[in-house]
Amino acid sequence: MTRASEGASAATSRPSTLPDAVGTGLASVVGAGIFVALAPAAMAAGDQLLPAVLLAAAVVALNAASAARLAVSSRAPLGTHVHGRDRLGVAWGHLSGWAFVVGAVSAAAALALTLGMHLLPGFPKVVAVAAVLGALGLHLQGITRSTRGEGVLAALAVVVLLVFVVSLLATPPVLADGRPSAPEGSGGVTGVVQAAGFVVFALTGSVRLLNQRTRGGALDRTVPRALTVSLGIVITTTLLVAFGLSRTLGTGWVAARQLPVVEAAEISAWPWLGPVLQVAAVLTAGGVLLGLVLTTSGTVAAMARDRHLPVALAVREGPHLLPRRALVVVAAFVVVSIVLVDVRQAMAFASFCVLVHFALLHASAWTLDPRWSRRVVPALGLVGCLGVAALLPWQSVVAGVLVLLLGAVIGWVRHATRE
Repeated sequence: MTRASEGASAATSRPSTLPDAVGTGLASVVGAGIFVALAPAAMAAGDQLLPAVLLAAAVVALNAASAARLAVSSRAPLGTHVHGRDRLGVAWGHLSGWAFVVGAVSAAAALALTLGMHLLPGFPKVVAVAAVLGALGLHLQGITRSTRGEGVLAALAVVVLLVFVVSLLATPPVLADGRPSAPEGSGGVTGVVQAAGFVVFALTGSVRLLNQRTRGGALDRTVPRALTVSLGIVITTTLLVAFGLSRTLGTGWVAARQLPVVEAAEISAWPWLGPVLQVAAVLTAGGVLLGLVLTTSGTVAAMARDRHLPVALAVREGPHLLPRRALVVVAAFVVVSIVLVDVRQAMAFASFCVLVHFALLHASAWTLDPRWSRRVVPALGLVGCLGVAALLPWQSVVAGVLVLLLGAVIGWVRHATRE
């Protein structure tokens, strides 16, 4: 454990080594997603789960490419309203920041619920609330986990998942004919795209690396390579896990499970992997939760500083200059989310909001260079994000649209009253 010196500040005073940077990328994404997201994805895609994972991987790769271009072009950290504001205007910048914040709050709820489901399955919400309050308490004391420790833990989780894949391949298919059993009513183009939305939740996070900057504000030179490596590792691991589950147990079995990875391990060739993966899920979900609460609070404080949100939330207090008020508000909304929704609903809502946020980043990246050859990635990314977001479960889409509209109205009213 280390002391946090700047709350949610992303800048670093010295360049990172490639292994450290890759570890940071892995630690930002190896959490709730891969342990639980494949169940709703299998429910939607049926026996087309692998194409859904590939589609999600393509969308996330496009997101990372546009985000990286914006990060290189600016000395501002990623993940806030800054790029949208500078490239599209204040109102769109506010909407981008708002989408990020509400999506991150829902993602934190999904992480906490995943932790609770693996630690104490009978009382997941009680454990989830306790985890959020514990993360808040640590941050208010200026204590957070070390980045290197997070990276090592995430790398170990990836190794365990790869061993799990081997165990699945060593297990004879459960079904007599050896073919995947798809859930009824699943599949088709709509099902594949909807499933990709859930998998996006499992893959998003590595772009946190783009906040790694030198003392002068320039992007750390190790980041582009580290982003590529960490994203490649996570995508490959997710594909292998999805393939192993589909091949051995069938997508129908996966869709019907709350904890498909742990439950599959318990009936695989090496059942001792079940408890190991259970511990890995708890530790990685807890680690990502700890970082996400702080990052989201930093974004809230930055938006408040620019008067997109109440200015009182911008205050940094104590010897470590922590955004204490923003931390408390973010934690409170995460707890409310935990009480109101289950993990699948939290994942779907988070994916919708984050995809809208990245759609606005693609629109911002579009303005960087007028050459059409440089606009292909932002164009494909924009279409991909909006297409996948639109085909998530309708309840999440409706809720997401209403919450984003509320945020847009708040932002535009605040902007109008300042003029």
